[in-house]
Amino acid sequence: MARLRAAGCVFAEEEAQLLEAAAHSPAELAGMADQRAAGLPLEHILGWAEFCGLRISVSPGVFVPRRRSEFLVAQAVAAGQRLRSGARGGCRLVAVDLCCGAGAIGVAIATALGDTDLHAADIDAVAVACARRNVGPAGGHVYAGDLFSPLPARLRGGIDILAVNAPYVPTAEIRFMPAEARLHEPRVALDGGTDGTGLHHRIAGQAAGWLSPRGVLLIETSERQAPLTAQAVADGGLTPEVLTDAELDATVVTGVVCGAAARAPSRGHATGFDS
Repeated sequence: MARLRAAGCVFAEEEAQLLEAAAHSPAELAGMADQRAAGLPLEHILGWAEFCGLRISVSPGVFVPRRRSEFLVAQAVAAGQRLRSGARGGCRLVAVDLCCGAGAIGVAIATALGDTDLHAADIDAVAVACARRNVGPAGGHVYAGDLFSPLPARLRGGIDILAVNAPYVPTAEIRFMPAEARLHEPRVALDGGTDGTGLHHRIAGQAAGWLSPRGVLLIETSERQAPLTAQAVADGGLTPEVLTDAELDATVVTGVVCGAAARAPSRGHATGFDS
């Protein structure tokens, strides 16, 4: 604990307890403490991250799921529940976790909803290998490739929940991120282009062709970038809505096929968007 405090770890006591529980010997514990003091993310040292009450396997070099993304999961689950309530006798939902990283978002959605045909995709090979350890036991499938390109063609027009946590940090602002993210997470998982919404435009531009008639696109973004993300969704032919959660400092933009049933977010504040 003293070693972690000296290194500036804000939650030294809690982190020390987690490291003690994971270590098999005093020597291993000392090595883990040294790694953490040197700035390695705690989750990479432990080999897992807690997310939505689940233990998600996380490998070194893989994006660590953030707590704010639990808001994206909450909105996706609420959307899935609305879809089921509108279907006679319920239905098996098709959910896709795009830019999945470790697959935490997709696994959390499928766990909460149950009876879900889960698919996940990422362009980074290390993330894909990690996601397979998480998504496979949940009965899902993981694909390697750029955005929609590796997904099975049979999913076209059939995705009910399209959850996206694509990188949205503007390129010029990556240097201001905490060192443990900037130095130990892949740049491809952080860099969102000039204004941070480059991938949002690419995804929203293709989403309508992949969604089911009542399907929902959900993109995590920032409060500052929400108007840009919402415009990208509108430009893609979907009706956007901005949802926020002040407690988690989380923002999600949803998109539905124009005229489709929408809303009623499970938590947070919804704001309309004038396209």
